[in-house]
Amino acid sequence: VQLQASGGGLVQAGGSLRLSCVVSGRTFSTYTIAWFRQAPGKERAFVGAIRWGGPRYYADSVKGRFTISGDNAKNTVYLQMNSLRPEDTAVYYCAAGNAITSTLMRPQTYNYWGQGTQVTVSS
Repeated sequence: VQLQASGGGLVQAGGSLRLSCVVSGRTFSTYTIAWFRQAPGKERAFVGAIRWGGPRYYADSVKGRFTISGDNAKNTVYLQMNSLRPEDTAVYYCAAGNAITSTLMRPQTYNYWGQGTQVTVSS
């Protein structure tokens, strides 16, 4: 399984970006697909996750601002980020794994990772 994340960039506070994660090798509906982010000097942190046909999960810090969606035909998961804040600045990673609800926020749950895409929000 390979994941390719893209869509990062530089945006002003209050702006929007949409990240994409293309999953190849297996259909993404087989796995839980999650987004994590890592800011300099900080641990990798859960952002959100999606299960095909199931609920979405979000970190409290992004609820109401970020939305995860999926296109099964394109094997692609999206992270729509609105009302961006400087504290959202980080490298964003997508990951795939067999997660249960109690473990989906843990990076070690996921077996497959994309390469990361940088998101920078200026104030």
